[in-house]
Amino acid sequence: MPSQPVVVVLHDGRLPSTEEMAPVAEQAELRYVDEAGLADALPGADVLFAYHFLSRAVPDAWHATDGLQWLHVAAAGVDRFLSPEVVADPVVVTNSRGVFDAAIGEYVLGQVLAFAKDLPGAVRQQQQHEWQHRESERVAGTDALVVGTGPIGRAIAGALRAVGVSVRGAGRRARTDDPDFGTVCGPDDLPAELGAADWVVAAAPLTEATRGMFDAEAFAAMRPSARLINVGRGELVRTDELVAALRDGRLAGAALDVVDPEPLPTAHPLWDLPQVIITAHRSGDVVGWREELVRVFADNFVRWQGKQPLHNVVDKTLGYVPGS
Repeated sequence: MPSQPVVVVLHDGRLPSTEEMAPVAEQAELRYVDEAGLADALPGADVLFAYHFLSRAVPDAWHATDGLQWLHVAAAGVDRFLSPEVVADPVVVTNSRGVFDAAIGEYVLGQVLAFAKDLPGAVRQQQQHEWQHRESERVAGTDALVVGTGPIGRAIAGALRAVGVSVRGAGRRARTDDPDFGTVCGPDDLPAELGAADWVVAAAPLTEATRGMFDAEAFAAMRPSARLINVGRGELVRTDELVAALRDGRLAGAALDVVDPEPLPTAHPLWDLPQVIITAHRSGDVVGWREELVRVFADNFVRWQGKQPLHNVVDKTLGYVPGS
């Protein structure tokens, strides 16, 4: 009787649901480990399930692999895992594309409405027992640029269009016939497109090409009345240059679900800027999201066992799933 494959499950102290892991447990030997035990658990492993999706331990422990076939990351972004050693290895990498799309679209819409109706200002006035009449902005008829045209960016576009926002995209390749964005600009046209947007949404994967793309030059290209919403990675934005742009009035506001550094230090100036809304990397984390992440892995494991093509295979040289 052939031996069962070995699946290492990297966790942060919170274990994946036993019920959702059942299809894997029935067919594999499971090794549950935290970051400290990862290197010791990897020898002889066939599969690594990075349920601890914020971990940076995998590259440091990679030397202990000896024939690992498949690495699955319980997140859409895989930048923390793609060290040069992982990229060079024949291991297949998959992600959890699709779990967060709709929820992040709703989050971005919520932030657009919060800015337009100045809900943070209303909360501050309520806390101070102040009754002050003010006008708000209309959302319909405004323009948004979504930087990143993968599934999450497309969900954002759909949510914004539903309330009358005109949406364009920015990606690696310019085109005019995109089914969700219509017009997508390429990198060369990005400064002009930034200057035409009321809302700039950062939803791109973190790669060497996108790291730090929102810098002083990008903020100078944007309208002083524009707001930035970052649901991609904190490292897409040069934080010090964002703070300077906000303080100088070159940018009207920012909603940041991800920051650099993360978590944001308690004394960081971003906390106290009145035109900034900060959430703790939770834009896609709706009720049941952890169970859904496990189901995505378990479904793919059944495919792997049956020697079927895996879903959500990452192009390790690009850093994301092609076509997304």
